[in-house]
Amino acid sequence: MNDVATQRSKKMTHQDIWQAIDNFALQQQMSCSGLAKFSGLDATTFNKSKRWSKYGQPRWPSTGSIAKILNSTGKTLEDFIKCVCE
Repeated sequence: MNDVATQRSKKMTHQDIWQAIDNFALQQQMSCSGLAKFSGLDATTFNKSKRWSKYGQPRWPSTGSIAKILNSTGKTLEDFIKCVCE
């Protein structure tokens, strides 16, 4: 199976999405907190402590939050998905 087919067949996980946000922030030369503020979100939106509920359930970032970071940085959903696949 080639790389593209492998990436398409990969299931997206909670960890993948949060790692993509971390990678995306680094690519923009920002911390996750800085990226959140730059995007008009609360500075704690992407904190590691907010990625899991107190009951151990995964908390996923909202599509609205992802849209805001894309809009504020001028990046595309494809750019973000590339971070998921890294």
